[in-house]
Amino acid sequence: MSYTVLARKYRPQRFSEVIGQDHVTRTLKNAITQQRIAHGYIFSGHRGIGKTTIARILAMALNCRKQDKPTPEPCGECDSCTEVRAGNAVDVIEIDAATNRGIDEIRELREAARYRPARDRYKIYILDEAHQITDAAFNALLKTLEEPPGHIVFMMATTQPEDIPQTIRSRCQHFSFHAVKFDDIVGQLKSIAQQEKITVEEDALAVLAEAGDGSMRDALSIMDQAIACSGSDAKLTAEQVRGLVGSVSSEVLETLMRGVARNSSQEVLQLIDKLVTEGQSPMYFVKQLVRFLRNTMVAKISGAESGLLQISSDERKRVERVAEQFSEEDLARFLNIALRTHDELGYKQEQRFHLELGVLKMVHAQRLLPIEELLSQQPLGASSRNTITTPAAPRTSTPVATTRADAAAPFVRTGEAASPFESDRARKSQSRGPEMSAGSGAEPAVAAKTNTQSAAVTMIAAAVAIAGSKAAAATEDRTAEFSTPDPGAPAVSAAVDDFRLAIIAALEEADQGMMSTLLESGEWSAQENGHQIVIKVPKSEVMIEMSFGSDMKKLVNAAASKAAGHPMKVRLVPGGKPNATPQAHRSTVRATAANGGARSRASEDPLVKYMKEKFGAEIRTVIDQTDKI
Repeated sequence: MSYTVLARKYRPQRFSEVIGQDHVTRTLKNAITQQRIAHGYIFSGHRGIGKTTIARILAMALNCRKQDKPTPEPCGECDSCTEVRAGNAVDVIEIDAATNRGIDEIRELREAARYRPARDRYKIYILDEAHQITDAAFNALLKTLEEPPGHIVFMMATTQPEDIPQTIRSRCQHFSFHAVKFDDIVGQLKSIAQQEKITVEEDALAVLAEAGDGSMRDALSIMDQAIACSGSDAKLTAEQVRGLVGSVSSEVLETLMRGVARNSSQEVLQLIDKLVTEGQSPMYFVKQLVRFLRNTMVAKISGAESGLLQISSDERKRVERVAEQFSEEDLARFLNIALRTHDELGYKQEQRFHLELGVLKMVHAQRLLPIEELLSQQPLGASSRNTITTPAAPRTSTPVATTRADAAAPFVRTGEAASPFESDRARKSQSRGPEMSAGSGAEPAVAAKTNTQSAAVTMIAAAVAIAGSKAAAATEDRTAEFSTPDPGAPAVSAAVDDFRLAIIAALEEADQGMMSTLLESGEWSAQENGHQIVIKVPKSEVMIEMSFGSDMKKLVNAAASKAAGHPMKVRLVPGGKPNATPQAHRSTVRATAANGGARSRASEDPLVKYMKEKFGAEIRTVIDQTDKI
């Protein structure tokens, strides 16, 4: 007599014997009781959870000969039930759709479906792996499935319901099967072990249920293998089962997470080396690590007694201890790293190296700060935000020249550490200090050939620097004047006259006499808070566009911006009255324009260039005495 494996020997024969699919069995039993039997069913879900088994039980219930009508629970003793269980029933045809997937096989099925059953009430077709059927074959079955004869019932089992066309799914009742719960698998395994008179440790049952991964058939297959491995002792231990499936204990995973909590890279690498040396598969180990981290995160969020944890009581205690060592953010980060490592191991060559890299990432991940925490930190204290101190200057008996490095010394805020940028700037300025000090001492030495010349240069430099500061102050005063114009003030104010002088002088220097005469006759006013000069000239718009080209605009805007100390714009508009400029302004403009050549010569003077570069001075007034010399 041949041996029957546990998965077939203990296959459920009644709806009440099916575990983990109460929502399906309850609906089918009620439908049979109410005589609401559909002509098409689709059973979908994970492997080994009872899809084909329930299809056979439904076939037995529909054709059971114990009663004159379908019964919610088949008797299992009549000829019909016995033949279905043995797989040789005439009116219950099981088809492997993986090998009979073409249009020719479906045509034969459609032709045979027209004939009534040989003996039973219904002719039932069970299509296993129905998603393998081609689209053309499904189209050939479509009409028969939509309007079948009253004696036909189709049952399709599949693990990929999305591959079945929507036109087929809409004509059938779809039942989605659930993965069998951990506790249900453990209970069923314990019951079968008692019937087989086999001693099994509780931890071994937990390992079998975990290896089943929600599949009752997978768990029974591994149990069958473990029984054969145990020999004549007929006793299953957790170590034996782990050796068969290649898994590690939750104690090893807890040890790994303790090393991560201590930031011990050496400890986790030594543990990985030990596992790989023992023949542990890196891929399967990471898979277990992912599941362990998921359970730990759930225990952190919902508690160790949560129904979301499908694990043994011993592993509940372990994940609870690990969860206490990390925050929820850390556990989520660890899980993300483990999932990414698992994906990489699927196509990488050196799996050990990538596994080691993954656990090292977990070790270093705790040093990272969330971006929210970084953004919430205040870089400056509330009491010292506006407190600025500068280093006190040393007192000496002789005057000390102030170099640019001293002037560029960074401010130090009281009560806070200097930022990296301020420290870097201070270091760079200190490194340039001696060079610039030497340069500042060497340049006057070159310019001052005698003591008298050195003194004269020093006095002139001081005078030009003072003049530059006064000119900057005057520019700020004019800017303030333009920023708050008085509506009642005359159109030509003192500040506007300054711009008039500067612009006309620039035009005269550029030999633009016609444009200078035109602007002299216009009405000048300031607008947009002193950022625009509007000149009304006695010309039409067409004439203005022809004479006031792009080059002329650049020249005039540059002169106005230089006079204001900030960007200015000059705009010409029609409507001005001729000869609106007083004669006094004309004479002043002419005198200023006449100085244009002297200004150019002064700008080229080496001493003036030195003062501009060294002290930032500017030329305000030029007294040309060339004719007198």
